[in-house]
Parts: sequence; structure tokens; C-alpha cells
Amino acid sequence: MRYDIAIIGSGPAGISAAVNAKIRNKSIIIFGNEKLSQKLVLAPEINNYLGFYGITGSELKDKFKNHLDSMGIEITNQRINAVYAMGDYFVLMVNDISYEATAVIIATGVETKKPMKGEEKFLGKGVSYCATCDAPLYKGKDIAIIGENEEAIEDANFVEEMAGKLYYIPSNRKIEGLKEGIRIINSAPLEIIGDDHVNGVILRSGEIKVDAVFILKDSLSPKELVPGLETIDGHILVNRNLETNIKGLYAAGDCTGKPYQYMKSMGEGQTAALNAVSYLSKI
Repeated sequence: MRYDIAIIGSGPAGISAAVNAKIRNKSIIIFGNEKLSQKLVLAPEINNYLGFYGITGSELKDKFKNHLDSMGIEITNQRINAVYAMGDYFVLMVNDISYEATAVIIATGVETKKPMKGEEKFLGKGVSYCATCDAPLYKGKDIAIIGENEEAIEDANFVEEMAGKLYYIPSNRKIEGLKEGIRIINSAPLEIIGDDHVNGVILRSGEIKVDAVFILKDSLSPKELVPGLETIDGHILVNRNLETNIKGLYAAGDCTGKPYQYMKSMGEGQTAALNAVSYLSKI
């Protein structure tokens, strides 16, 4: 099915957008996790949330969850790898599964880790964030996987079936469950190199020659997530209606810039949802 609005992120901005879109009888899907927001859960005490002073982040998360449950809003526990604008709708990719929505609200928070040298330069030219999506393009080729999330082991085992040589570089040193044919490299990757296309990775201990590098991490920067999205200083560029430069695409919360505050995020989530609803009524 094609949803009216897809929301990426289950923090305060994302769930605020979901609640407000649902109140206006729009079909929605919200991607995130059952903890809603790790940043929120870890807060020891919140004193600037109007009416809920002295509350812990975990307690506030439970209140948010109860609100969602009362409205029948479920979190889809999947990580979006890419969002593609198709003209009058969007395609959201989760590995080899795709979802469609007429409007999209990005509420992913802020990505603090800087990209590796060469990562952005070769994005789409041998660098990918979705192994299961792009591995078939490199059948029989030499591939490196930089594993930074829990799904990396499973994805590496999938890629091994079609790769020539497969190198696995574990950022967290977790390697249990890897197939025997995968070559493990316990050396930090420093730079992705090539000419017009990736041809290698420079490591702290040397260099390997590969045709593709799959970087598997928990969160992507907005620029990595949506091709053509305009950003400034790592944040999504939006107007007062929280519209991005792409028609039908909105952003809310920390990903739009400072201050990184719960109340600001929730207000933006509501604003983005209301403007997305208005957009849907005009098409």
C-alpha cells in the first residue's frame, strides 16, 4: 500500500508527527524502535518539560508509549537505508523491502560521527549503506564490509554468497557467526580510495584492494539518507513550514538544527505533520 505519510524516527519529533497525522485521519507508518529514543531513555532528569518537571527520561518515554498505544500507533522496527523521491511519491528502502508514501517526515535526530575520508566522495560509486540492496551489483567482485551495527554479521553472510573475496572490518570487534570464507581484518579503516570508482581501503595496518565498500551503521546522516537533500553544517535545511528542498519531504527535531530540546522537537513534529497534511489536500 501507499501511505499518506511515512515518518522516519521515533523520538519526540517523530512520535509528535505521528500523533498529529493520525488525529487528522491520515494513513501513516513510523519507523523506529520500541525504546522510542535512546537519548530520551538515558536522561536522568528532565526539568524543562512543561507540566512534567522532575521526571526521568525513562518515565517520559513510558508516557509517550502509552499515548501511542491509546491511538493504535505502532512503531515499525526497521531501519530505513534510503529515501528516493519519485515525483509525486517516495520510495523508502529497508534492505530488499520497499515502502511507498506520498509525503515523508524525517525525524532521525542528529548524526554526530563524521564520515570516513572518501566515504562521501564515492557514495554511489562503490560506497553503499545497504549490502543486501547493492551486493548483486558486485557479483564476483572483491568487497569490504565495515560492520558497525548488529545486522552487519547477517548482511556479511549474505554478501559472501556472491562476492569474490569478502573482507569484514568489525568496528565493535563482534565477529561471532561469520561464515568461514569471510576474511576478518582487525585494523581500523582510515580512508576509502579510488579514481572514478572505489578501488581500495587504506587501513591502519596497510591497504586492501576492493571494488565496493559497504558501511553498515545504525544511523545515516540526512545527506546520505536522501539523495539531493540540501543540508547545512550537518543539518537539514528547512523553511518555517519545515519543508525541505524536495517537494513533499519535511524534517523535524534535532536533524533541523539547534537547540537540541525535547519541546522544540515535539513542536516541529506537529508543525511538519500539519503541513504535510495540508500538502496532501492540495494534490
